[in-house]
Amino acid sequence: PIFLKKFDWVLVAIIAAILSLGLLTFYAMGPDSHGVLVRHAIFIAVGFAVMVAVMAFDYRIFKNHYAPAMILYGIAILLLSLALASHEIRGSSAWLRFFGFQFEPSELAKLALLIVLAKYFSQKHIEIYRTHHIIVSGVYVAIPLGLTFLQPDLGSVIVYVALWVAMLLFAGIKRRHLLAIGMLGVLAFSLGWLLVLKPYQKDRIVSFINPYLDARETGYNTIQSQVTFGSGRWLGTYFTKRGDTTPVLVPEPYTDFTFATFAQKFGFVGVLVLILLLVLLIARVGSIGLRANNNFAKLFSLGFLTIIVTHVMVNGGMNVGILPITGIPFPLLSHGGSHLVTIMTGFGILQNISRRS
Repeated sequence: PIFLKKFDWVLVAIIAAILSLGLLTFYAMGPDSHGVLVRHAIFIAVGFAVMVAVMAFDYRIFKNHYAPAMILYGIAILLLSLALASHEIRGSSAWLRFFGFQFEPSELAKLALLIVLAKYFSQKHIEIYRTHHIIVSGVYVAIPLGLTFLQPDLGSVIVYVALWVAMLLFAGIKRRHLLAIGMLGVLAFSLGWLLVLKPYQKDRIVSFINPYLDARETGYNTIQSQVTFGSGRWLGTYFTKRGDTTPVLVPEPYTDFTFATFAQKFGFVGVLVLILLLVLLIARVGSIGLRANNNFAKLFSLGFLTIIVTHVMVNGGMNVGILPITGIPFPLLSHGGSHLVTIMTGFGILQNISRRS
C-alpha cells in the first residue's frame, strides 16, 4: 500500500529493537520459557498488524468528532466494570477472559482516556484557566481511576493520574490550579491510606523503604528483584555462561520483573543498550508531537509519551527497589498481550499523525 511508504521507519526500527530484547530475554531463560517466547512472538505479530491497520484510517475522526472518542471511552468503562465483577486472579479483579485469552481492560482504558483528554483539551486549551474545564477533565479520569483502584491495580492508577496532570500542563494550566490539585491529591492519598487500602497494600508501599524488615513476606519480592538485577554484573549471565549457576529469583520474570531478568541475562551493558533505545524512542515520539499540525495530535503524542515514561519509571523503579511493587509492565519488554497490543495501537495513531503532518 502507498501509505506504507510514509511509515516512520525510524520509529518502527526502535520499537522492533526493544521488542527483540524482550524475545531474547525469554529465550535466554531456557527451554521452560519457550512457550512464553512463542506466545510473545504471536502478540508482537498481532501488535504490528494492528499498528498497520490503525495507520490506514484517518486519526482525525477523533479530532473532528466527539462520538468515536466517547464510544471507545464507554467501551473501556464497561469492560473495567465487567472485570471488577469477575473472578479474582492472584488477588485482583483486573482481567476478563475471552476464548481462552486474558484481557486487561485497564490497558485499553489508558488509551481511551488519552484520546478523550486530547480531544477535550484541544478545544478547551484557550480556556484552561476556567476551573470548570479542570473539573470536567477530572471526572473523565475519576471514573476509570475509581474502577481500577477497586480491582485493585495501583500501577494503572498512577498512570491515569500522571496522564491527567501531564495533559493539564501541556494544555497550559495555571500554577495555582496545579497547586490545588496537588493538595487534593495529598488529601485523597491520605484518605485512601486510612480508609481504602488493604493491609497487604500498605505493607507493599512501606516495605520497599527497608525490605529487610520483613524479608520473608512483604519485602521478599523487592529483595529478590534487587538480587536478580545485580547478579548480571557487567556482561550478564547469558554470554558469560553463568546462567546455569545463577537462577532467576523473581516471582514474575515474564511480566512485572522482566526488566530485572533482562538485567541479569545481559548485565549493565545490556541495560545501557535498553536505556539508549528508550531515549531514542522518547525523542522520536516527542519529535512527532512537535511536528504535528493540530492541537489534538500534539496533545495525543505528548500524552502517549507520558504513558510510556510513567510505565518505564514505575516498573524500572520497582525492579531496582526504589519504588513500591505495583504490578505494571515494562513497555515493549514485558510479556502481556493486552499491554502490547494496546501500546502498538497507540504507535499506529502516532504513525498516522506523522504521515499527515
